[in-house]
Amino acid sequence: MIGAALAASSSLHAQQDQARTMPVTEKRNTFTSGGKTIAVETFQASASALRPAVLMLHGADGLGHNTQYRHGACGMAAAGYQVHLVHYLDRTRERRASLATLFQNFMPWMDTVQDALAFASDHPGADPDRIGIVGISLGAALGLAVSSMDRRVKTLVNYFGPLPQGAISPASRLPPTLVLHGSADPIVPVANAYAVEALLRRQSVPHEVKIYPGQGHGFHGAAEKDATHRALAFLRRYLVSADTTPLPMGG
Repeated sequence: MIGAALAASSSLHAQQDQARTMPVTEKRNTFTSGGKTIAVETFQASASALRPAVLMLHGADGLGHNTQYRHGACGMAAAGYQVHLVHYLDRTRERRASLATLFQNFMPWMDTVQDALAFASDHPGADPDRIGIVGISLGAALGLAVSSMDRRVKTLVNYFGPLPQGAISPASRLPPTLVLHGSADPIVPVANAYAVEALLRRQSVPHEVKIYPGQGHGFHGAAEKDATHRALAFLRRYLVSADTTPLPMGG
């Protein structure tokens, strides 16, 4: 299931030193994109200092019935991030992304993600110089496309997302990127992960790629926990820590 890889966040984040005692609040906000009202759910723990912000971009299944995205956002907020779960499908008035119109809607969704970056940059308590994207499946493809052209994005976590053909300019440059993919993914074949890796290598971008043997479109068991751990560590490395020593390739 899309978003399953983030479901373990709350239990893992409970082990974080300071974050484990901080209650997380959720607030529903809106911003305007392309003349449409876009909902965004903001998760954060109380803090006096500015904190890094993360846009979470869901998959094609949308947010109607999948509560795992919210669980993941809540857990990530408990680790010290201001997390914005963006309802980018509001731009095209959809609850789920339709395969028939996906390609024609991709550019409007990209515009909405960029507007969401502006929303996050201006949101109270967020550090506008420390913004990352966590994208899942379709959301990861949008994250790749937007972060390749928008320098506000300082890091990207790509959960089993396709490489968006034609949406990334040859002259662009991605931010430090973590790629997490299952070797047996029947929806977004693992070849996409290797294509993203090749692009990152050509651009000499710091990156990590982890392929989980036998996992499909969504992670389970030990792979799920490992992916969450890697995602949190990667965000911490590029949004919190000053240590940017290149990571080992392939995990």
